[in-house]
Amino acid sequence: MLGTLFNTAMIMLGSALGALGKRGIKKATHQMLMEALGICVIAIGLNTTLSHMPDSKYPVLFIASLAIGALIGSKLDLDGRFNRMLAKHEGQQGLAQGLATGILLYCIGTFSIVGPITAALKGDITMLLTNGMLDAVTSTILAASFGFGMIIAAPVLFCWQGAIYLIAKLLAGAISSAMITELSIVGGVLILASGISILGLKPIKTLNLLPALVVPIVVVAVIQMFS
Repeated sequence: MLGTLFNTAMIMLGSALGALGKRGIKKATHQMLMEALGICVIAIGLNTTLSHMPDSKYPVLFIASLAIGALIGSKLDLDGRFNRMLAKHEGQQGLAQGLATGILLYCIGTFSIVGPITAALKGDITMLLTNGMLDAVTSTILAASFGFGMIIAAPVLFCWQGAIYLIAKLLAGAISSAMITELSIVGGVLILASGISILGLKPIKTLNLLPALVVPIVVVAVIQMFS
């Protein structure tokens, strides 16, 4: 868990530094930073999705995952609930979108998924240390755009990587390459959606789509059980 603790600490540090830097950023500069961030997020989302699609064994699974995830998320009104919660705190407008983007960027990626597995099975935390350094930069930029509230994403990452680590320890064969591939495709699409929202091209309630991440895990696990 040392690698995950380092990764979490880097996000907290980056969020703090970014929030401090935000105070000295002019409105026009902040707008440019948001536009640059949106473009980068779109690029990351496209790369994540397209790089994993050729390895997919279930090419329509991501479509079904997004549809099911949207139905569940809309029914639970995840976006509305979270925004109403943040509305109680003055100056937190837009934080919901920032957190959705941050959580996806931190959690959906080869390093963040394979890293805990490698640490659990081989004791190698190199991938997690690398991921921590990358997340330090990302969290600094996100906090400079959305504020100190972005630090909330740190415990989410800890729980995510911690769960993967424990599953890998207890059930070495439970996480397959197929599962990682399908999860990455869906995650890449959600990251892309976040980038579109940040740029203001189309308001997308990304939080309502988050349940889509569970669908490929469940489907692939069931298929593997009966194959």
